[in-house]
Amino acid sequence: MIFQANIDNDSVALLPAACFPGRVVVVDRDEMIDQACDDLQRFERIGFDTETRPSFRKGKVYNVALLQLSTRDCCYLFRLNRLGLRKEVMELLEDEHLLKVGLSIKDDFMNLNKLKELHPEGFVDLQSYVKQFGIADNSLQRIYGILFGERISKGQRLTNWEAEQLSEAQMQYAALDALACIKIYDYLSAGNFNPNTSEYLRPIIVEDE
Repeated sequence: MIFQANIDNDSVALLPAACFPGRVVVVDRDEMIDQACDDLQRFERIGFDTETRPSFRKGKVYNVALLQLSTRDCCYLFRLNRLGLRKEVMELLEDEHLLKVGLSIKDDFMNLNKLKELHPEGFVDLQSYVKQFGIADNSLQRIYGILFGERISKGQRLTNWEAEQLSEAQMQYAALDALACIKIYDYLSAGNFNPNTSEYLRPIIVEDE
């Protein structure tokens, strides 16, 4: 029998809510892009995520509306539904020397490629990365709960990301998702997690091939 860290939804729901502690900058004008990209370029690694307006009608699909790129202190929210995928932002995403940490990034790449052809480099996908540390879960909410004992609320996930103005709750949600990716990567890569001493250590059933 194999034991790995695993948390169920009921346990996640009981955890205290996490919050984004830094500054959130909404990039929705052309003149803001250069400064945002220059700032992000100064860091060794940044968190990455995207948001897309949900569709509640069969056959209706929206393009990705928001790109979140976060440092430990500041998250930039690029409103792609207004700006498009600009050259300066593409250069960040294609820079092999700038580490970008995300989760389930293939889906993000697929959506971004609908805007412009993108060749992303320098990415780590936490869904596969966490496996080497004895973590069975692959959702951001569960991984974060196991490592930090806090809950990332998903209450804003299905809101309108193309709204005229993003709400404070939307901005905090989007920023936290990107920051969480950095925190998870840093915590694990520093060797701070031992699955054998985790309170969420559970037996995992492995099916025979």
